[in-house]
Amino acid sequence: MNLKNINKKSFCIVAGCVVLVLATGIYVKKAPKKKGMGPGGFGGKGGFGPVETVVSVKTRPAAVTVLHDFVNTNGEIESQSSIDVFPDIGGKVHRTFVNLGSRVAKGDVIAEVDPNEPGLHYAVSQIYAPVAGTITKSLLEPGTKVSTQSVITTIGDVSNLQIKAKVVERYVAFLKPGLKAKITLEAYPDEVFDATVDRVSPVIDKTSRTKEVVLRFDRVDGRINAGMFAKVTLFTVDYDDKITVPSTCIVQKGSHEYVFVVSDDGQTAVKKEIKTGHVVENEVQVEGIEPGQLVVVEGMSVLTDGSKIRDLNNPKVKNDEVQPEEKKDGPVDVNVSGKKPGKKSGGR
Repeated sequence: MNLKNINKKSFCIVAGCVVLVLATGIYVKKAPKKKGMGPGGFGGKGGFGPVETVVSVKTRPAAVTVLHDFVNTNGEIESQSSIDVFPDIGGKVHRTFVNLGSRVAKGDVIAEVDPNEPGLHYAVSQIYAPVAGTITKSLLEPGTKVSTQSVITTIGDVSNLQIKAKVVERYVAFLKPGLKAKITLEAYPDEVFDATVDRVSPVIDKTSRTKEVVLRFDRVDGRINAGMFAKVTLFTVDYDDKITVPSTCIVQKGSHEYVFVVSDDGQTAVKKEIKTGHVVENEVQVEGIEPGQLVVVEGMSVLTDGSKIRDLNNPKVKNDEVQPEEKKDGPVDVNVSGKKPGKKSGGR
C-alpha cells in the first residue's frame, strides 16, 4: 500500500473522532434537565437526585415501673448473740480444751488459769462456757498472763448471723426496721444475699455523723461466716405510679426537655415535651407520654420532629430490610439521558 494513502486514511480517522467528541459534548450541554434529576441528568430510583433521609433508631415501650432508691454502704458480719468469756481469777493460761470453731454446751470447761506466784500456791481455776454456741475467737495461748478483765475467747451463735452497717446522716430519715437490702461478699462476688433491717440505732455517732443499722439474713446459708466484710445495698424508698425512661434518651433545649416517640404508622418520630421526676441510676420518671408508646432510646440526637425513622427493635423491620439487587446476566449501559437499555446481545 502507498505510504501517502496510509497517512491520508489515518488523518481521516482522527478527524472523525474529534468531530464525534465535539458533537457529544454539544449534545450533553444542550440536553434539557428533567425535573427531579440530579447533576449530570441522573435521577429517580438509583440516581443522584434528592433522597429522603431515614434514620435508624432503637426504641423501648413506655411503661409504669417502680424505682427503688437505695444507699450503698459497708458492714461487718457477726453473730446475733455472742458473749465474751472472762476468767474468775488472774494468773497465766494453763491449758485450753477447745479450738476456734468448736461447738460447746453451757457449762463445758474451755480453759484453765494457774494463779500461782512465787511463794504462793493456789488450785488451778477452770473457765466454763456461760452459754451454748460456737467458739468464734481464738483462745489465748497457754502461758499468756491474764486478769479478770482479759477476754479468754468469745462464744456466739453462728447459725443466726447479722450485719452491722453505718449509714450517713443525710439518709437517716428513711431508716426503719423492715427495709430490704442486698448483700455481696468478697468470697462470693457473683452471689447476692437478701437481708432485712432488724434494728436502727436511736442516736447518731457524733464523730462519723452516721447511724448504725443491724440487718439479718432472710435465709441461713452455711457459706456465710462471722467476721466477713459485706457490701450493703440498702433500699430506702420506692417511687411508683409513673412512667420511666432511660435518662440518656432525654433531649434538653434550654429549660425544656423532650423525648421522641414513634408515630402510629411506625415510620415517623414525634417530638414530645416532658416533665421529669425522681431519678434512680439511669432511670427517670416522666410525664407527657402514654404507657405503651415507643420511645426512641438510641439515635435521637439526629432527629427532628417528623423525621423518618427505621426502628431496629421492630422485628418486621429486620425481616423486611432491602436485600442486595440480584446480579444481572451481563453489564448494563446507561446513556446520557438516564435511560437503561436492554441487555447487550453477545457479539453485537
